[in-house]
Amino acid sequence: MARVVRLGAVAAGAVGALIAARRVRRAGGPGKTGPTWLGVTVLAPPDRIAAGGELPEPLRALGDAVEVRMQPAPGDRGTEVYARLRDDGQGSGTAARLTGRDRMGPLRQALREAKSLVETGEVLRTDAVETTHPGPRGRLIAALDERAQKAGRL
Repeated sequence: MARVVRLGAVAAGAVGALIAARRVRRAGGPGKTGPTWLGVTVLAPPDRIAAGGELPEPLRALGDAVEVRMQPAPGDRGTEVYARLRDDGQGSGTAARLTGRDRMGPLRQALREAKSLVETGEVLRTDAVETTHPGPRGRLIAALDERAQKAGRL
């Protein structure tokens, strides 16, 4: 019986340590090394992505607020495009996403749109929402669809 209690205490301690480490990382503690890089893999060579030294319009529209870098994707499968906000990027946690105040949202959307533009020649959008009902359900679906463009998922 004592052995089971000790094993339970060790397991609880390990879980607690993992949770504490995750919170420290999210809070910008010792593991945080500056603004977060977001990336997408684009099925195109770098010279097609930044034709004439110009980034695709969605990234160019963010101007000097972002830093962009590119590198070949593993296995010769296109180019990895990375971007990050030049400032600290604070205000991009789960609470910010849920309230619609995510500072990284426009950057996520710009990367997604740039990938779509380079690969297909147009920015692909989701299909029209099936319901045009002005009630609460229709407004909720429309709000979720709009937020998904910046959050990367519903």
